[in-house]
Amino acid sequence: MNRIITNSKVVVTGGAGFIGSNLCEVLLKQNNDVTCLDNFSTGFTHNIEAFLSNPKFKIIEGDIRNYKDCQKAVEGADYVLHQAALGSVPRSIVDPMTATDVNIGGFVKMLHAAAQAKVKRFVYAASSSTYGDSINLPKVEHIIGNALSPYAITKYVDELYAKNFSDLYGIETIGLRYFNVFGRRQDPNGAYAAVIPKFVQTLIKHESPLINGDGSFSRDFTYIDNVIQANQLAAITPTEVLLERMKGYNATRGIASNNSDDKSISEVFNVAFGERTNLNELVQILIDNLSKFDAEIANIQIQHGPNRAGDIPHSLASIEKGKTLLGYEPGYSIRKGLEEATEWYWENLK
Repeated sequence: MNRIITNSKVVVTGGAGFIGSNLCEVLLKQNNDVTCLDNFSTGFTHNIEAFLSNPKFKIIEGDIRNYKDCQKAVEGADYVLHQAALGSVPRSIVDPMTATDVNIGGFVKMLHAAAQAKVKRFVYAASSSTYGDSINLPKVEHIIGNALSPYAITKYVDELYAKNFSDLYGIETIGLRYFNVFGRRQDPNGAYAAVIPKFVQTLIKHESPLINGDGSFSRDFTYIDNVIQANQLAAITPTEVLLERMKGYNATRGIASNNSDDKSISEVFNVAFGERTNLNELVQILIDNLSKFDAEIANIQIQHGPNRAGDIPHSLASIEKGKTLLGYEPGYSIRKGLEEATEWYWENLK
């Protein structure tokens, strides 16, 4: 069974962003025709600049909130890898209306366009924030808590719409609950920048990184190459294989099937490494890695501030479902991922 997408027409929404541009790059190397739909609100031209001369790459500067843009993007497509969203828990607390408009309104438009275009499968970026205040560790896909932010609500509502569209229109959907993705091309700038590139840039400047809280909060940090693997497996694992594996997986855990007619696919999977790292440990790993390039970084002291509203204390994924149903085998722990990413960070974030 193939484990990569080849010789297909693939749409990547948010393709100029961090995760999207990495997907575009790999898909092009695998001889696919790739259409990138992006409005460049959080994506960047420099992320896709190297692909613009590739005849197999098509860029549509458009918005998922515009249904015509969605229709144009999915025309003739085999797969949609939907990454476009307005991310960040804090941003959604400041501006819940725009987060809802993009993450739910845009999602539904894109999903409907894909259903009408009869794409083979719609794979979308879900979020670990969906687990909310659930205290269960590790996080398993069928047990969630109460949402702690508007962003978390939008991502869970997307899962509900995906299931509903699968039942109503027969479109196959798979949601990937990303756990704190990091790696090359991740933007360190702006008020809502992700923690790893933000810390890296701060350390490179010989400044003290600020940790929210006492540093005991922990995350299942996930390297970008694990995410790329998961997207491809989610897109191409055959329907009959998934259905057969799901029956056995659900039966042994007492889980009711998510498929009302056992013919449609609508599942969600955790995408992580399955290992927990607290923020104090994270900063120390970054200091150790960056000190290889600049010895002075080893002497930088860490600052602590108040906890951030909407943050969950701990996040650790069970990846058993992905392993069993998709054959997902993440190759990068946070340490291995940072070893590979640090050189990119050093060259690009200085």
